[in-house]
Amino acid sequence: MADDSVSVDMETIYLGGKEHHVQTGCGSVSVIVCGDLDKPALITYPDLALNHMSCFQGLFFCPEAASFLLHNFCIYHISPPGHELGAASICLNDPVPSVDDLADQIIKVLDYFGLDAVMCMGVTAGAYILTLFAMKYRERVLGLILVSPVCKAPSWSEWFCNKVMSNLLYFYGMCGLLQEFLLQRYFSKEVRGSPEIPESDIVQACRRLLDERKSMNVLHFLQAINRRPDISNGLKSLRCRTLIFVGDSSPFHSEALHMTSKLDRRYCALVEVQACGSMVTEEQPHAMLIPMEYFFMGYGLYRPCQFSDSPRSPLSPSCISPELLSPESMGLKLKPIKTRV
Repeated sequence: MADDSVSVDMETIYLGGKEHHVQTGCGSVSVIVCGDLDKPALITYPDLALNHMSCFQGLFFCPEAASFLLHNFCIYHISPPGHELGAASICLNDPVPSVDDLADQIIKVLDYFGLDAVMCMGVTAGAYILTLFAMKYRERVLGLILVSPVCKAPSWSEWFCNKVMSNLLYFYGMCGLLQEFLLQRYFSKEVRGSPEIPESDIVQACRRLLDERKSMNVLHFLQAINRRPDISNGLKSLRCRTLIFVGDSSPFHSEALHMTSKLDRRYCALVEVQACGSMVTEEQPHAMLIPMEYFFMGYGLYRPCQFSDSPRSPLSPSCISPELLSPESMGLKLKPIKTRV
């Protein structure tokens, strides 16, 4: 994306955000900025082989999300190195960054834009990077929204799967078999389809976006994530509030439950989304809206306004009939949210 991209109205600014390239000690980082720079900052970080378009567009395309995310925050979409749209291929001989290097890049992004404390949203590998960032730079993180997060070192099965994907990337590039591995990582079986049932539109769209990824760029990020250390023991030291979403069909479901058990229960809430894979942001984004709205209200970052012309979320508490808040009607299994308004 060129630097001369133009701004557009708030309703479509997610598509028209401006790209910035931030130089760090480990190379350039692409950041797409959407919204009013004077508003509180929400930074995002996607999962392996994804960027803001393939990991968060389902959430931000929800009209309800646009009415409270884009109108209450300035969004900073950070891409892993080489994962941005139109990225050049990383040289095979370039050093592979560590997960600490990737977390340290985020502080450079915050300093570049003059941001103090920010809200963070990440998916799986991106959730790990943001959690590590929050542990290293506690004063710079207001809260964490983590989707199908991981905090342990790779299990033997994940490590083996990642090594298989690494070999496919190295020898065959972004081939069909590799894409199947990634789609199983992201989505539930229901939306991936079967010989009798065609795959869903979101899977087809993700497959097209995966075709655009440079294999060496994905390989570098995969190698970094496959070498990640276990950070479970440091989670108790986090004092920012944490909202965790995980699909009950996610291959990282047990990881998310483990992470929840390690966090301070006074500051953590878990939302398990039924019939959903890892990428809740794409597969069932509506399941995230009500929990996120209450989460942000706990910070005073989202206050429904009854006396202005600002768009108001249809999910505001006064607009919700009590029966709609039952877990069954939301398609969720809700654990108690310990944050206080």
